[in-house]
Amino acid sequence: MSKKVDLNRIIELRELLHEYNFQYYVNSKSLISDYEFDILLKELEALEEKYDEFSDPNSPTKRVGGAVTKSFASVDHKYPMLSLSNSYSIENITDFDNRIRKLISKPFSYICELKYDGVAISLIYKNGKLAKGVTRGDGVSGEDVTNNIRTITSIPLHLKGEYPEEIEVRGEVIFSRPVFELLNAKREKDGLPLFSNPRNTASGTLKLQDSSVVAQRKLDCFLYGVYMDDSPINLALDQYRFLMSLGFKTPSIKKQFIQSANSIEEIMSFVNYWDEKRVDLPFEIDGVVIKVNEIDLQNLIGNTAKSPRWAIAYKFKALQVKTVLEDIVYQVGRTGAITPVAQLNPVEISGTIVKRASVHNADQIKKLDIRKGDVVYVEKGGEIIPKIVRVDLSARQKNSKKISFINKCPECNADLIRDDGEAQHYCSKPITCPPQIKGRIIHFIGRKQMNIDGVGAETIEQLYSAGLIRDVADLYDLKKEDILPLDRMAEKSVDNIINGINDSRKIPFQKVLFALGVRYVGETVAKKLALHFNNIEKIRHADIDALCNVDEIGEKIALSIIDFFSSDQNNQLVDRLKDKGLIMKLDDNQKKGSSTALSGKRIVVSGRFSNVSREKLKELIELNGGKNITGVSSSTDILVVGENIGPSKLQKAKKYNVKMINEIDFLNQIAGFKQSDEENQPSQGELF
Repeated sequence: MSKKVDLNRIIELRELLHEYNFQYYVNSKSLISDYEFDILLKELEALEEKYDEFSDPNSPTKRVGGAVTKSFASVDHKYPMLSLSNSYSIENITDFDNRIRKLISKPFSYICELKYDGVAISLIYKNGKLAKGVTRGDGVSGEDVTNNIRTITSIPLHLKGEYPEEIEVRGEVIFSRPVFELLNAKREKDGLPLFSNPRNTASGTLKLQDSSVVAQRKLDCFLYGVYMDDSPINLALDQYRFLMSLGFKTPSIKKQFIQSANSIEEIMSFVNYWDEKRVDLPFEIDGVVIKVNEIDLQNLIGNTAKSPRWAIAYKFKALQVKTVLEDIVYQVGRTGAITPVAQLNPVEISGTIVKRASVHNADQIKKLDIRKGDVVYVEKGGEIIPKIVRVDLSARQKNSKKISFINKCPECNADLIRDDGEAQHYCSKPITCPPQIKGRIIHFIGRKQMNIDGVGAETIEQLYSAGLIRDVADLYDLKKEDILPLDRMAEKSVDNIINGINDSRKIPFQKVLFALGVRYVGETVAKKLALHFNNIEKIRHADIDALCNVDEIGEKIALSIIDFFSSDQNNQLVDRLKDKGLIMKLDDNQKKGSSTALSGKRIVVSGRFSNVSREKLKELIELNGGKNITGVSSSTDILVVGENIGPSKLQKAKKYNVKMINEIDFLNQIAGFKQSDEENQPSQGELF
């Protein structure tokens, strides 16, 4: 068979498979059997393997994933991804309507739609092909998750019909309830921890490095926003019809997921209907979105720095159900904090079977006066783990007894302690308590700490159970032959683990310091300590006065650091990590890049920048003694202004007479200060 014939067959197969996917996942129509689909897919895979030059990142064969992303690149949004303001009552909606009517005098309508409890995504198509998928991030820039997006079968890789040269489409990545329940059922069968809720699991899945795992999880997506230059569409309702014509899965108009409204009464009718019917939906919603239907009026009304003025979200109250409290069990966290967890008679909330609920601490048990056998009301609002909100006292058993909080660690039987002002009880033997040991190691390998590829919580559990690790330094003694005999450890997986551990030796000092897990020393405090002291030796020998001299470090944090380094085991651990080659001091470039130029300055960075990223600007601010803040107020010293900055920030900066400076001047003045500092040692007041 000639190459030309094969190429024609490749094109034909791709078009067929794209169409079958569209009909099945968007229109719920099965045109061929699964077996026939798989035969065609395998034929296409074989032809693509034969001809590398015909490779296409948007081929149907890419739906199964397989690409591994080491890190997700930051991408600036062409159009900011704003978040919606929330409302909780008809009064809030009335106020919103009044504000709109003060801004515009011509007739208009609203559109009401379901608020999907998922993860916002932006999809960019060029010449009809998926070019990029980007998360919301901070609204100005997000992460490039294109490889993972390609695995979502309801997202078209090629557009249908007539489409512009470039278009950006926005929507929500979700887990359907049936798929999420199957995923948790499989994890339970495999002895793995269950995922807490569909929304958080969808968010975590989009950030997985292996796209083949993402493909197996069967995410779904609803698309509802259109952004393109010179758009002829002037009604939000027509945007949905346009999206449908391009092959996107959109909220169903027929099923009344979308509805126009001309009054508060019509809006609230839609809200009340779906507040009652949401339990019947095959996916999670947490409210209703109300927005002005006319696009030209949306543009006229405008946005605040964070939210559109022309739209609002009505949030439903968290669902509450009644069930029986069967027992209280106690868990030990990474820091040794003891958390009581209620074991419940299984009950369904929002499509998820709930068996446990958080009780937080001893004070909460006392406040609620919960007892074994009580009928309790459980709520699953913004909580990852549902919480008990009250007790049905009318159903309480006469012989019920108050719960006495435990006084021994449930894992190692050590005494519990509770310091003055603390809500939590803590295990008094952190060095030998197994959950704390494993928790510290899991914290150590985290993405914002040592970022060790190939190692997760399950791997740590496995390595600990096998006796291969007892602290974080043991990770650096692991050998390939130690790990290979463990269950589900293939050679490639083990190579990834070893390589990830070796690569972590290059992680900068401030991240290593954060990874050590010193109580109260988070990411920001670790950076400040590293910049102030430059190396681990100065930190571990610092007294309380020296520590409290560091910006934003008070007595509580200082005492925690001193306590950490008063332990022989902790000092031995740090010494071992140094011997393993971990970086325990700032490198010369970081020292060179730091100064006191911005000491004491509170700085807001806003807009898009062309020379350095927002994150780099924030890093430079911290390196030079400044403090990053998010909102402009009377206490703000500097606003670094980029392109497309929100009008609200500019107005506030003018109102409070805040110094405004562009990116180039900001960078030049920092550089100029450093040069002058080396020559003349000027005071910080000479800058800005």
